[in-house]
This record gives sequence, structure tokens and C-alpha cells, in this order.
Amino acid sequence: MHVISFEEPGRVRVGLEPPADLQPGCVRVRTIYSGVSAGTELTAYRGTNPYLGRKWDTERRLFVDGQTHAYPLTGWGYQEVGEVVEAAPDVAGPPVGSLVWGIWGHRAEAVVPAERLAGHLLPPGADPLTGVFARVGAIALNAVHAADVHLGDQIAIFGQGVIGLLATRMAVLSGARVVAADAIPARLELARQYGAAETFDVSSGDVGSGSVAEYVRKRIEGADTAIELSGSHQGLHEAIRTVRRGGRVVAAGFYQGDGIGLRLGEEFHHNQVQLVSSQIGGVASWLAHRWDVERLQRTFMELVQRGEIEVLDLVSHVVPVERAAEAFDLIDLHPSEVLQLVFQFEEQQ
Repeated sequence: MHVISFEEPGRVRVGLEPPADLQPGCVRVRTIYSGVSAGTELTAYRGTNPYLGRKWDTERRLFVDGQTHAYPLTGWGYQEVGEVVEAAPDVAGPPVGSLVWGIWGHRAEAVVPAERLAGHLLPPGADPLTGVFARVGAIALNAVHAADVHLGDQIAIFGQGVIGLLATRMAVLSGARVVAADAIPARLELARQYGAAETFDVSSGDVGSGSVAEYVRKRIEGADTAIELSGSHQGLHEAIRTVRRGGRVVAAGFYQGDGIGLRLGEEFHHNQVQLVSSQIGGVASWLAHRWDVERLQRTFMELVQRGEIEVLDLVSHVVPVERAAEAFDLIDLHPSEVLQLVFQFEEQQ
């Protein structure tokens, strides 16, 4: 069975692993598609992920000396969809033959506890490709929740990759007026299709408007909230500059290395900006009594299934799993050419 491994920074191998034994309470799922998270997975591909150089102490919730993960990293993957082909005798559901979404890594087959797939069935007739968006959609929804969106709020969203575009759409569905910022014109066009009221090309700037912050402040006296999803420290700094006094910035990107370009003695200090972290390991603390990550995922997939969010337009590449090395090289060296890349496990079709 094919499985993708990061052997070392910059080197990907598509190897084989034996089928796992079917355990009580589990089902066997054969993968149809597996989606790539260009942000998180590139940190493993490039060797910049903090877990590779530091140990995460789960009790104290601190990074300490040591190492959490080491190469080779096998089966990393952000969202998979597949067919249930076998179930243990004690499993009532999901039924054999059903299509399910979940996380079991870039591998052709997995044995998964059935309880982890409860509520993860795709409805009859659904395109299996929609299933690879459950996790990234939950990340976007988590960021929108952390922004505490209110009807009529003015929101700037930095970064219009897959998660940024989904956040734009859900902020609009929540009643916000969105200004979307990115450096890639094609993504800004998608942002307009997803309901953004205005867009801003950060690579050149709109004529006579200067920075995003200057543009937004000139037109609406500053955003109520900004969501930063580019993963750039400069983007986070500009998001801070963009909000009104006392405004909120949701830092939802996966920032790597030192914070070069992030100057906290300027607008952050003088405008008393709220800086909130959003990460898919949990929901906003003030919502934890009602929401969890599982509910985020299911809610997003319900929006997709009802037709309120169109995700298939975000798929830029469907690549045979055998070409995984080329695919990660493409994402690393030519990110502007890729939106959502998906691995296809053709032997399962």
C-alpha cells in the first residue's frame, strides 16, 4: 500500500507499507483522495516545524529542549476521503461501501476507529473531492469565530490561499463586509466571487492607496477586525496597522522563525490592539462550552453540502500519489501556481 514519507528536509519518498490488521471497533478505509496543507506540511518538508527541534510538553503546554518528531515522517496528511471496505464484527457504522472523510495521512489504506468517523459520511451523489476540505474549512471557521464577527463588521482578511478564501466566504455569510488582501491576482478574483466587497493586491498596491492599512483607513477609518492567514510576520504587522483603536487581530497563520518585520512598539502599542491566536488544536476559549473541533468540521461540511460554500473551484491540482515528490517541489518553489493540491490514489478507483 502506497504511503508518503518525508525522509529528510526536501526529500519525499513514496514507499509501501503492509495492510494493518483490522481491530475491534474499527473499519478499513481505502483512500480515494488526500489533501495537502501547503502551510503545515511544508514546515515538515522544509524542516522548519518546531516539533522537529523542540519537544512539546503536553502537561505544561511549553516547548522545551528535546525533539517531538524526527525524520522520516511517514503518513503526514491533513485531510483524506475514502471508501469503507471492511468493518469489524462489532461495528454498526459507518457501513461498508460508504464514503467517509477524516484524517489518516497520505496512505492508500488505513484502519480507523469507527467512532472517529461518526458523522463523517458524504451524502449520496457528493463529489468525493469535497471531503478533503473538512479540516481546512474548520481552521477557517475557527478563525472567523475567534474574530467574533457581528453583522455589519468591517473585516480585513490577509492571505487568500485556500483557508483565507474559505474564511472570506464564511465571514461574508456571517454578515461582515470583507476586504481581502493577497499578492496573487487570481486569488483576489476568487475572493470577489466568494463575496469580498473589495480586494487589495499587496504586491503592487492599488494606485494611490499605499499599504493595505492606508487603503482601509482612508475608506472606512480602519477595520473592526483583521484575520491574518498568510503566515507572514510582515502580514501580521500590516494586519495590526489596519484595525481601529481597540480592534482585534486574529493571528491564524503558522508563523515560522523569528518575527522579522513585526514591530510591536508601533500601532499595536499605541492603538491598544487585541491580538488573538487561532489554532485548530482548540476553539476560542469563550466558545469552548458550546463548540469543539469536531463541531467545526461538521458545520463546515454541512455548509458545503447545502451549497453555501463552493470548494471544488479551489482544487488546482489532482496528482497521482506516485508523483508526490514533484508535487511538494512545486508547492515549495512555485506556490503562486498552486491553490489546493490533492493526491489521488488511482489504484483505489
